[in-house]
Amino acid sequence: MTQGYIHQFESFGCADGPGSRFIVFLSGCPLRCKFCHNPDTWDMTRGKKYSPEEVLKEALSCKSYWGKKGGITVSGGEPLFQIDFLVELLTLAKEKGINTCIDTSGAPFTREGEWFEKFKKLMEVTDLLLMDIKHIDEDEHIKLTGKSGKNIVDMFRYLDEINKPIWIRHVLTPGITDNDEYLTRTRDFIRTLHNVQRVEILPYHGLGAMKYKELGMDYVLKDTESPTLERVSNAKEILECEKYDGWQK
Repeated sequence: MTQGYIHQFESFGCADGPGSRFIVFLSGCPLRCKFCHNPDTWDMTRGKKYSPEEVLKEALSCKSYWGKKGGITVSGGEPLFQIDFLVELLTLAKEKGINTCIDTSGAPFTREGEWFEKFKKLMEVTDLLLMDIKHIDEDEHIKLTGKSGKNIVDMFRYLDEINKPIWIRHVLTPGITDNDEYLTRTRDFIRTLHNVQRVEILPYHGLGAMKYKELGMDYVLKDTESPTLERVSNAKEILECEKYDGWQK
């Protein structure tokens, strides 16, 4: 029986997909983003094991709150890190007529081998993906996350090819992504995609610093402040957030 490592559930999420959502946070992530506020999700084995049926039962207990647009969002950590579990869970959800969403960095993506065949099955039972653009510059992406972003760019391309709806999120971090040149390059990349329904700016915050301390880890952005309202507004203008359908909930 397939089991997944679950970090936690959130019964009433309003910022991770359309409507009210039941959020499943899976454990395990291959990235080490400097601005990550959930380092406690990096280690898969820190999670508690659940079967897809057990998770669906938890979700269905909250179904009365979803309304017409709500459903299940699987986040992380990095949910694609547990793709077998994810395919089974969302297949069961679609059998119940539930709207399904995945919040992912795209870090495990590849068009090769068995993993890609599983991913194609996953897309058949996924209604929407929330995808991060961590950094548009490859060298800066490696500095920020510890990994290349080339395969993530390829995932954006693939989702565009199959016309799978996506919402794009971009964390605005002073000294890292809050840079007009990088924002303009990000905008130019987004313009090449035809499946984007929404573009969001997420202002950096240091609210996860305490978790690093509890885990005995150094938080490298501890002296970084949140971007000003002016810089957030500037980023939204450059990324043309208002032109995408549904950018206002």
